[in-house]
Amino acid sequence: MFDLGHARSFIAVAEEMHFGRAAARLNLTQSPLSRQIQMLEQTLGVTLLERTTRAVRLTPAGRTFLAEAHRVLAAAENAARITQRADRGESGVLRLSFTAASAYRTLPQVVAHVRRTLPEVDLVLEEMVSDEQILALGENRTDLAILRPSPVLQDPKSAIATAPLARERLLLAVPRGHRLATARTPTLRDLDGEAFVTWSPRGGRYFIDLLDRLFEAGGVQPRIVQRVNQVHAMLALVGAGIGVALVPGSARGNSMADIRLRPIALPATTGPELWLAWRTDNANPCLPSVRAAALETGEA
Repeated sequence: MFDLGHARSFIAVAEEMHFGRAAARLNLTQSPLSRQIQMLEQTLGVTLLERTTRAVRLTPAGRTFLAEAHRVLAAAENAARITQRADRGESGVLRLSFTAASAYRTLPQVVAHVRRTLPEVDLVLEEMVSDEQILALGENRTDLAILRPSPVLQDPKSAIATAPLARERLLLAVPRGHRLATARTPTLRDLDGEAFVTWSPRGGRYFIDLLDRLFEAGGVQPRIVQRVNQVHAMLALVGAGIGVALVPGSARGNSMADIRLRPIALPATTGPELWLAWRTDNANPCLPSVRAAALETGEA
């Protein structure tokens, strides 16, 4: 079978229609080039060129082979480019998991930026709660995770690395007509004894711990009336008048007509965070480039 070098030599001769000019184009002398073409014809078992002392012409087989040689070289060069881009992490497939709350703002920003800067990387998206994402990282079921902080991720012996991606402000969700819906900027003191909808341990341990620290520091104790796993359920219950809730700022993307989302007087550093997490031994060549692109969108 012929090699790519023989194909390039033949193309040069066919395009120049002159062995001397083709040899100069290839930085060869004429004799080695002539031998390459003869070897190519012997390998294929056909005559590609008609040679006279004054001219070189393509045979019908030569015209067919010229078109195919161009196609083969283009395919080989494209294969090389694709392979090199994959090795640099500029093409391929990456599994990106995310929390439901991140889908309102952070995830769209990350996906849009990755698509702009790494258009040949295919992102496979899957929604999971943060604890499930940690398990998925441990079992190599996801490559990169957008999740809430966890003590598990801060273990120095962990094979999972993290980087802060975004920090949100907490908002107070109240039913329209509630006393806190139109008053001055609410404070934590306004929540003391108030009917309160909050997170269940299964899906919201991070928020439970965050709010417990806030309430303890503020010396307030809301009256918990219901626990749920997701923000949309929490807002629905607030809208039904079950109680009020503290929700991440991303909840604005899921606001409802019968509730108000109000800023509450809190230090900015008390807001919930989103982190990126990945296994340090993950061999996916896309991971470093996608991770870097994601962090470029960060608001931490």
